[in-house]
Amino acid sequence: MALWTFFGLAHGRATSDWDGGDLRDAGQHGVQGMPRVSAQPCAESCAACVAACPTDALRLVEVPGGAGVGVAPQPGIALDYGRCIACQRCVEACPTDTLQASHDWALATRTRADLRFDPQQAPSAHDALAAELQNTIARRFRHSLHIRHVDAGSCNGCESELQALLNPFYNLHRLGIFFTASPRAADLLLVTGTVTEPMREPLRAAWEAMPEPKWVMAMGACAISGGMAREGYAGGSGLQGLIPVDVYLPGCAPNPAAIMHALLLLLGRSEQHLHGGRHDG
Repeated sequence: MALWTFFGLAHGRATSDWDGGDLRDAGQHGVQGMPRVSAQPCAESCAACVAACPTDALRLVEVPGGAGVGVAPQPGIALDYGRCIACQRCVEACPTDTLQASHDWALATRTRADLRFDPQQAPSAHDALAAELQNTIARRFRHSLHIRHVDAGSCNGCESELQALLNPFYNLHRLGIFFTASPRAADLLLVTGTVTEPMREPLRAAWEAMPEPKWVMAMGACAISGGMAREGYAGGSGLQGLIPVDVYLPGCAPNPAAIMHALLLLLGRSEQHLHGGRHDG
């Protein structure tokens, strides 16, 4: 008899009730998330976090010092969550707490621009095209979605998290979301890995075999930007410029609840919490 059977007999139902609503009910309390950029200004001439970042997710920028003539700009940090692997090295290296640890994990977005935080720019307005796409998908697939997953050069970290979606706790099928072996039966192409050169054509073939309407989700830093192995002799730069992407899910690797949130975001059953690199919370 399976271990989960004994657990169920002893403790009752083990499956989560979370359906993409309140993030506090997702069972991720205390989970280490992505770093946040606080309002604390950077130290003068400090680039410790930029030097510590292994994926070039950070860069130095000048932030306007405020109203008035002669007010000198202050040093600041721009952060690309699409490249961030949440290693926390920047947080450890920062001497001024400009970069701080957080519990932010539900960071899926509908546009690549929403993954970029730049203090020089105002928060981005909600994309009208993205909202229209959400409404279209919600009308057609709100209660059912079939996924074709393609590993395009992953370390298998993302695959481990995907497999966890099918365990009794997350039980993805209860939400009407299923994996399929054939792209011809799929609504969504879920891509992991850096998209290496040998995988570019098979990936494109899978995309072209899918019936319309169809969508793409880039899961993890590798699929979004190439991650740790970007632009190397065996690594690519993610899906950029290859096929259109409808949902971006950053992380290395995103946890199962974050994947669920991204899928439900596509279906219009959960909300986007990151806009212009700024978290709603």
